[in-house]
Amino acid sequence: MTTTYTTTGASRGMRHRRPRRSAVPHLARLVIWAGAAGVLALWWSDTTSVIGPAGWLTGAGRITGLLAGYACAVLLALMARVPLLDHTIGTDRLARWHALGGRCTVSLAIAHTLLIIWGYSLTSHTNVVGQTSTLVLRYPDLLKGTAGFALFLATGIVSARAARRRMSYETWHYLHFATYLAVFLTFGHQLSNGADFVGNRPAQLAWYTLFLGVAALVAWYRFAVPLRRGLRHRLRVTAVHPEAPGVVSVHLTGEHLEELGGEPGQFLRWRFMARGLWWTANPYSLSAPAHPRHLRITVKTAGGHSAALARLAPGTRVWAEGPYGGFTAHRRTAAKVLLLAGGVGITPLRTLFETLPGQVTLVYRARRAEDLALRGEIDAIAARRRATVHYVVDEPAGYSSPLTALGLAALVPDLAAHDVYLCGPPGMTQAAIKALRGAGVPAPLIHHESFAF
Repeated sequence: MTTTYTTTGASRGMRHRRPRRSAVPHLARLVIWAGAAGVLALWWSDTTSVIGPAGWLTGAGRITGLLAGYACAVLLALMARVPLLDHTIGTDRLARWHALGGRCTVSLAIAHTLLIIWGYSLTSHTNVVGQTSTLVLRYPDLLKGTAGFALFLATGIVSARAARRRMSYETWHYLHFATYLAVFLTFGHQLSNGADFVGNRPAQLAWYTLFLGVAALVAWYRFAVPLRRGLRHRLRVTAVHPEAPGVVSVHLTGEHLEELGGEPGQFLRWRFMARGLWWTANPYSLSAPAHPRHLRITVKTAGGHSAALARLAPGTRVWAEGPYGGFTAHRRTAAKVLLLAGGVGITPLRTLFETLPGQVTLVYRARRAEDLALRGEIDAIAARRRATVHYVVDEPAGYSSPLTALGLAALVPDLAAHDVYLCGPPGMTQAAIKALRGAGVPAPLIHHESFAF
């Protein structure tokens, strides 16, 4: 049985405008694959013939090396936090592309190393160990390239799921910065040893343009813009208020906040200049629409970083990077919308509930009734816009309700015709997606964004 509290009625005075789907995700994929095709064309145009096992191995080594180098530039571009990509594709989706590309890049780099050593050893009629020593110690820039390759392998190891589970997000994040050094160390040997670049001035210029362009994007959007905004907006904590057991809201004020352009559903990376917090920037969603003079985030005090936010003193200086994410009204394509929240996942959905036009239904799940954070605000918004809210709690046990297709369909008539915005813990999110698909909601209508990068 589901415990349900409902404020009903059609949303009035809000005209629905069907937005256009962004073409950016498709164009981004097209550009990436076109670049890969261009890299293969470079190898093809510079290869007259491939003869014997040594030729095939060396040729394969050249191809994998070119693709690995190109993939490094793509990986950095995906994580450069370019607003056009971030707001249309979504931060978490870019992170998934980056993670998949990272595994491919490490695999290509390993294949390149092994194939080149094997092919060169057959050509020079030497053993693999001796050929490896010759390449590393006598070829220009290959000693640095070897160090960069070792860093790539180390980054790949710490990024594996088994390793990620054993370290904090902050530790992994800073170890991941070794990728920049790895790219820097390996870049030189591509031009000084790569058969496709030696004596090929146009190819060299194209490679320099690619990497310098990506470096400029990273330097601007990941470093210069956050620094400039921090100095301009001068954010400070004004108050910390409890919202539910283990959940607090942090209120902030600053200058020229209208310039941030934060949309409902987006998040920022917050760096609180307090002891134990200043060295890391964690992602938290805005839990109220952005205001020219103040902002608010609502956080579950679960980990060490988030728990420390409950003890922030008024006046604490804050640096904010963003806004980021594409979990906004721009993803909407249907006339009806379901907002499905679990626990503190209510934070971005609360802003969307207040601002999305048209017919909107909110289903908010929590373990206990007292865990329903921001409930007073949600009820006020529902009454004002005459929308529907269902609060579903799991305790006491007699009132629990599994997250299933039948259960959701009973709460939300005509569920398959809704756009669904989903936010909650990973387990709840996975169960909700399965339930929504079972209820007939098409996958493109299910929108969710994860901070588990």
